Amino acid sequence: MGSTEINWDRLDKTKFYVVGAGLFTGVTVALYPISVVKTRLQVASKETMERSALSVVKGLLRTDGIPGLYKGFGTVITGAIPARIIFLTALETTKAASFKMIEPFKLSETAQAAIANGFAGMTSSLMSQAVFVPIDVISQKLMVQGYSGHAQYSGGLDVARKVLRSDGIRGLYRGFGLSVMTYSPSTAVWWASYGSSQRLLWRFLGDGDKNEKDTPSLPKIIFVQAAGGIIAGATASCITTPLDTIKTRLQVMGHEQRSSVKQVVKDLIKEDGWKGVYRGLGPRFFSMSAWGTSMILAYEYLKRLCAKDDETAGLQTGIISID
Repeated sequence: MGSTEINWDRLDKTKFYVVGAGLFTGVTVALYPISVVKTRLQVASKETMERSALSVVKGLLRTDGIPGLYKGFGTVITGAIPARIIFLTALETTKAASFKMIEPFKLSETAQAAIANGFAGMTSSLMSQAVFVPIDVISQKLMVQGYSGHAQYSGGLDVARKVLRSDGIRGLYRGFGLSVMTYSPSTAVWWASYGSSQRLLWRFLGDGDKNEKDTPSLPKIIFVQAAGGIIAGATASCITTPLDTIKTRLQVMGHEQRSSVKQVVKDLIKEDGWKGVYRGLGPRFFSMSAWGTSMILAYEYLKRLCAKDDETAGLQTGIISID
């Protein structure tokens, strides 16, 4: 880790949170429809005609127009802001602490990046789940309402009221264990892959051993970060899609359809064979790669934008963190 990196202690925290909320909201607007399509594919019954991403999109546009691609969006945005504040704070503080803890072991730079980023990603995901899971439950019920036999709702509050009435607070945390098992490893794999792949890419491009005065150009930095995001998204989606499919099915079930993980797996295998647990892999692969790459570029830009005044000279040369 060199002095050119923008770490947690070098950020204007107020600006970081305020600007970050706006920046990530913009990215969410752009990519949200992918999540809707992925969720609908994962919960589709055998009788459902719309079994491909394209047919789901066509069906939504035919029945609801463009707003159909944004079912549950208001709920997600409302809950995403506090969840992201928790996530980003935990991510940056844990990552800095992790690098210090493993420094005495004299590991390679790539191994250090994988371990520190992976542990920070897992920890931050665990801490943000308390806010994220109820939002996930509500938004996913809105995403699939009226589809494949699922109930209709008048909005996020209506979902919350009905879930609380039928299942109590536990209903809003349905799939919490699976969410932790899905998102924590997924986030750990994503950040570990991102951190280590960047190091490998820099080495491949011949920038790994240059001294700090030879700062890479901004286009090259953006290319490495984007490539790292795609690699990380591909790795994480392939590993964790089965858990995500099971979790989604459990979360959108009504009170009268309550089921177990074992039964959900049996149903998926009965409908589509073992490939059933990978239902929605295409959209999820694209989603994680697109979300990850867009978010990481926005995130690194945000850090560059929110560096304290004494970092201005460094920023003008295009210096940003590659962790």
